[in-house]
Amino acid sequence: MSQERTGVATIKGNPLTLVGTKIKVGDKAPDFKVNKDLMNQVSLHDFDGKIKLISVVPSLDTGVCDAQTRRFNVEAAKLGDKVTVLTISMDLPFAQARWCGAAGVDQVVTLSDYKEASFGVAYGVLIKELRLLMRSIFVVDADNNVQYVEYLAEMTNPPDFDKAIEAVSKLV
Repeated sequence: MSQERTGVATIKGNPLTLVGTKIKVGDKAPDFKVNKDLMNQVSLHDFDGKIKLISVVPSLDTGVCDAQTRRFNVEAAKLGDKVTVLTISMDLPFAQARWCGAAGVDQVVTLSDYKEASFGVAYGVLIKELRLLMRSIFVVDADNNVQYVEYLAEMTNPPDFDKAIEAVSKLV
């Protein structure tokens, strides 16, 4: 059974329970299986050799998640081909594709954890009460070592974009 953490996250001040182990800088990035479309799954190892900026959002159809994904889409274009920006949510893959098309987001790889919650549990961001993912950022180097972590304490707050981009820039 997975670890449950309380007292570490809220939504509009209301407490949430996060399922899974908290990841720390220096950890080996845990593997996961997420969907890139309804039938096909990918894992961390599909991005081996790349620096990975993993942007985790509850749902692309909310204001802060929309802004976060658009911002990282702009940054992804500047980071070069050694970096892959992944946005992971519980949104269904076809909803992610629809949102990206409408938003003009084409530099970020959107992945869905809807089927197994494999990423959410492996990275300690699965919200037990909502079956959504807690907003967070992970930077993983080309050898799959965690180099930067930001767990947001309040779901409705945006991440520190500058610190995340700085962490990636140090690896390029």
